[in-house]
Amino acid sequence: MVTVSPLNNVLNRMVTLSRAMDDVMGRVEESTNGAGQYWVPAVDAWETEHAFVVQVDLPGLTNDQVEVSFDRNTLTIRGNRPHTITAPEKGELRVFFAERTPGAFSRSLRFPQYVEANRIEASFNNGVLTVSVPKAEAAKPRKIEIRQ
Repeated sequence: MVTVSPLNNVLNRMVTLSRAMDDVMGRVEESTNGAGQYWVPAVDAWETEHAFVVQVDLPGLTNDQVEVSFDRNTLTIRGNRPHTITAPEKGELRVFFAERTPGAFSRSLRFPQYVEANRIEASFNNGVLTVSVPKAEAAKPRKIEIRQ
């Protein structure tokens, strides 16, 4: 059973705002340094009893093209998707559709201070990066006994 936290709307808004800011700031950064195109991968983030989980859609990429880092309670995922359309050695190339944006990407998500940064794990499967950020023991919900 999936339960929806009362904070779900707030978290969704934060993720949406974070994505919008990443998009704007990344595009500004890329356009100011003359380094080509920039794209923003889709991200899902949720919280379980023991961890925060982040999944990022990175179709067509490999582990070597993605970097995951954690600094000052901020998880950053960045990389570069290469151009996949190349002209043959001889002859012309006519592109009919080119909707997959090549170039750099970066997404950052800030977490509360109560995470176990040294236990963060990441896996990459079928174009989806999954990062698990364990909660610190102090952050896990607990029942408080009321004394008489």
